[in-house]
Amino acid sequence: MNHVTKQILFGTVLILMSALGYLIHYLLFRDLHHILIYMVGDIAFVFIEVLLVTLIIHKLLEWREMQNRLEKLNSVIGVFFSEIGTELLSYFSDLDANLDAIRNDLLVSSQWTDKEFQDVTRRLNAYAYQVESVKLDLERLNLFLLGKRDFLLILMGNPNLMEHELFTELLRAVFHLAEELKLRNTISDLPAMDRRHIAGDINRVYGLLVREWISYVKHLKNNFPYMFSLAMRTNPFDQTASVFVE
Repeated sequence: MNHVTKQILFGTVLILMSALGYLIHYLLFRDLHHILIYMVGDIAFVFIEVLLVTLIIHKLLEWREMQNRLEKLNSVIGVFFSEIGTELLSYFSDLDANLDAIRNDLLVSSQWTDKEFQDVTRRLNAYAYQVESVKLDLERLNLFLLGKRDFLLILMGNPNLMEHELFTELLRAVFHLAEELKLRNTISDLPAMDRRHIAGDINRVYGLLVREWISYVKHLKNNFPYMFSLAMRTNPFDQTASVFVE
């Protein structure tokens, strides 16, 4: 018996039980007028019940479930920045000769409003992220990413991350960069064109990292002040940042 047949059978049983209940009521009290009054009233209320259940309560439950998923997702993003993201941001930003053009936009304050975050995000999206390729230490970068390969694979296999397009794109970009470096027999003396190609992959990761970082910091500020405090004391763009509370 398939699922649809079971549902039809279950519905039929419920209707018969309801009819039996009305029949017993009539046999006991012989009051068809009373039965019809309450039957019509109950049927009329069904439409309001459908409205409450499907359009209001269901939407509230969906919203709550979505919030729970987002909370779990932001926890994963936090682990990513703790393990990989912050160190990559620190390294790439040190090689960005034009960083001063956006540095103030990355010195987030606890006084920032959602409007300020929106304005900063718009400016950061328009910025041309570019590291100085001649200063890149690709061997150091390769060793770092190789050490995080298993961690990246675990994140890539997390189905919840597929709901966050920007973070998924960031993970793919980081993984692609790691693969580009790993597959080369030597990276100490790459041809100029190949080095520029790697630099292009790095710039892609760099830009996505900054945009995801500012979004994550906004989430911390609005929901977890103590975690926001640590994020600002380890801000990779703040040259005066110190983990020590002064």
